[in-house]
Amino acid sequence: MATTSVSVALNRGGAFLITSSRPEDIFTPADLSDDQRLIGQTAEEFVQKELTPEIPALEQHKEGLMAQMLKKAGEIGLLGGAIPEAYGGSGLDKVSATVLAEKLSGYASFAVSHGGHAGIGTIPIVYFGTEAQKQKYLPKIASGELLSCYCLSEPQAGSDALAARTRAVLSPDGKNWILNGQKMWITNGGFADLYIVFAKIDGEKFSCFIVERNTPGFSVGAEEKKMGIRGSSTVPIFFENAPVPKENLLHEAGRGHIVAFNTLNVGRFSLGAYCLGGSKKVLEASSKYSKERNAFGKPICDFGLIKAKLGEMAIRIYAVESMIYRSAGMIDAGVENPNSGADKTQQAMQVLEEYAIESSISKVIGSETVDFCVDEGVQIFGGYGFHEDYPVARAYRDSRVNRIFEGTNEINRMLIIQMLMKRAMAGILPLIPAAMKLADEVLAGPSFEEAESGPFAEEERSLAQAKKIFLLSAGTAVQRFREQLAEHQEIVAALANIAMDVYAMESSLRRAQKASARPGHAANVMCDAARAFIYDAMDRLEKEARTALAATAEGDTLITQLAVLRRFAKHAAIDTIALRQNVANAVLAQDRYPFEGR
Repeated sequence: MATTSVSVALNRGGAFLITSSRPEDIFTPADLSDDQRLIGQTAEEFVQKELTPEIPALEQHKEGLMAQMLKKAGEIGLLGGAIPEAYGGSGLDKVSATVLAEKLSGYASFAVSHGGHAGIGTIPIVYFGTEAQKQKYLPKIASGELLSCYCLSEPQAGSDALAARTRAVLSPDGKNWILNGQKMWITNGGFADLYIVFAKIDGEKFSCFIVERNTPGFSVGAEEKKMGIRGSSTVPIFFENAPVPKENLLHEAGRGHIVAFNTLNVGRFSLGAYCLGGSKKVLEASSKYSKERNAFGKPICDFGLIKAKLGEMAIRIYAVESMIYRSAGMIDAGVENPNSGADKTQQAMQVLEEYAIESSISKVIGSETVDFCVDEGVQIFGGYGFHEDYPVARAYRDSRVNRIFEGTNEINRMLIIQMLMKRAMAGILPLIPAAMKLADEVLAGPSFEEAESGPFAEEERSLAQAKKIFLLSAGTAVQRFREQLAEHQEIVAALANIAMDVYAMESSLRRAQKASARPGHAANVMCDAARAFIYDAMDRLEKEARTALAATAEGDTLITQLAVLRRFAKHAAIDTIALRQNVANAVLAQDRYPFEGR
């Protein structure tokens, strides 16, 4: 089992909005251990040697091939990362699991299938299974002998999972649960051996069950005709008086929502890592093509607007990578906390729940970044990008679903603010005192502040002001709408966008500062990426805050609030064209994401 060392103690989820971190507190890819790098190398070799030659056949849905690929992955230990060693898994820490997910993303259909089995298809049993259930299923799941899937969505219950209509009743003899209903969009459903199924006992108690494929009355529908991830299996499944052994109830009756939401929380974080890897692959393909394609007598990579695209892709990937590995490091630090209990599995679940906000951020920003990258990739390829013989066409189709599953990005934006507000109201996260302190500062008017010094002075000031912008906007919205804030979804989304950018800004800056302690060209370019990201983020923050404030305040109050916002959002102009060109040149020099492992 690989372990992660990071100097930060377990902080509260969402605390990045009101506390300040140090560069040494942030885990970055440069801190990966040799064991963690070896995990990534093993996954990359598997994708290159085993998966890549089979992609054409997988895209044509060759019967049994995806299941075969998963079983091959199991043979070399790539399926048991979430499973403790006691049950045949490798018990990977979160950073190692992040590396694994990122490196398996070279073919999106396999990444989805892997996550459906080794992630959300496994976690419910790891976290909530009885000892008998763990002994029976986990070793075979880890080896790939049994393939698993997660069954939550229904035709009439997508984002509103608790509106499920699938029912379970206890048989007259008390030996079985009798299931009736239908599930939709089940990844791996066409070939899985185990199904983690959610149903309402007596139509009321939302619960979870482990269902085996050979269960009478259970059937699998035809493969869906999908826009993307065509190599993966996605089917509806049906239950018609299907008897499930009483002992296959997972967790407690009526507590299925605990299983569902904790599992999705893990899945959201992992999805961000898969998207990170996919973004890097598109950037690599785009860089190589831009040097091969000539126009007007020279390679298109020499044109400013192409460099701008490559640079911006790398900058956004850098921000996502910084956030995801920072979060993974915090999770590992929480699990390894010497004050935690002896049961590391339960501790991991509690820590992941603590960082549910950061997990939603990883999912949203990761999926929107890969969407941006594939879109720009198609543009760089031009007409060939629209042709199925070129890799970016498939990547474009495959990426779109990421903003939908594991909770739509709209749902996750709502969750980010709801979780922050819930923690604030409970006194767990001192957002309210911070907002009150800011209000006093605003009433006192502008004051002389000693200017920051050092190579990142402007970025430090911007980061501090960005946190004030969130408190100003959120505080005004809560004061106006209170418990009804969730009903004003556009405002909530604007607040979520601000919070996500703050996390990205701080993660990018601290990583660059940490890298600058190891001087070199790569560190210099990383600093350029951080500066460009933070500069543009401040413009986005001001726009989102103005939107939220204009929908919240009015009259003289709004005039005052907007004046304060302008003061907070003020930042010195920098040459972002030059910064992007520097980053793009680093991409072109290596034909890949230039900060890999740094």
